[in-house]
Amino acid sequence: MKSVDLHVHSNKSDGTLAPSDLVHLALSKGLAAFALTDHDTTEGIDEAVGAASAARARGADIEVIPGIEFSTEYEGKDIHIVGIDIDHKSNAFQTYLKDFQDSRDNRNRKMCVKLAEHGVDITYEQLCAEYPGRVLTRAHYAKYLLEHGYVKSMPEAFDRYIGDRAPCFLPREKVTPSQAVSLILESGGIPILAHPILYHMSDARLDKLVATLKDAGLVGIEAIYSTYNHAEERQIRKLASKYDLCISGGSDFHGDTKPGLELGNGYGKLFVPYEVLEKLRQHSQSD
Repeated sequence: MKSVDLHVHSNKSDGTLAPSDLVHLALSKGLAAFALTDHDTTEGIDEAVGAASAARARGADIEVIPGIEFSTEYEGKDIHIVGIDIDHKSNAFQTYLKDFQDSRDNRNRKMCVKLAEHGVDITYEQLCAEYPGRVLTRAHYAKYLLEHGYVKSMPEAFDRYIGDRAPCFLPREKVTPSQAVSLILESGGIPILAHPILYHMSDARLDKLVATLKDAGLVGIEAIYSTYNHAEERQIRKLASKYDLCISGGSDFHGDTKPGLELGNGYGKLFVPYEVLEKLRQHSQSD
């Protein structure tokens, strides 16, 4: 049975592999398709699509699905909305991303100033030079602090400097989950609520979020995910059924940033059948 991975990151956000390298890895894993869903950027899509096209010309069978993962905020929680099959070249979509990235850049500059005030030799320009062409996330700050000897581990970087309650953290401008769903729909894409178990919400609060997003046009919910146990997968499948949502699934692969988590099969047991992608597309087209 053919399998897919609908949640994958490259080094254009906080992954470690280039988009073209992801294509070669996907082929080695026997995947029929994967969605490149970098955080708040579509910069890697053309490279990945080009590599997949070249591979197919050599007789390989691989599809790259243009996607994105939006960081949004809901009642103080960081909620992620994945979009797949997006028109990443849409002018309106790219205009929104540019505005969003500008606000992210302003926040990153201010965080660098705060880190410098706490004894770290860092500027925004230094950070960009260290990780060129990336959409900078807190994972990059943590890696910088680790590699420059300010901490002994990535978790320590969050605890001491950049975690939500740490002295150098600054929140950034975020859209709401419903706004992200609308943006994905406007780009012709399929909006999916990513890894809901990770938000550690009560059942009632998660139900309220899903109901709100269903009204906004949500199509899918991530029910197959690398860290879920059987009970958690059943819980999300039940929620999908309650709100007539398709299930989605993905590894949330980041490369070396998440050691032991592999493309396609997560921590070893993940399997997302190709029919999951087919049903998402059918459901989207019927709406």
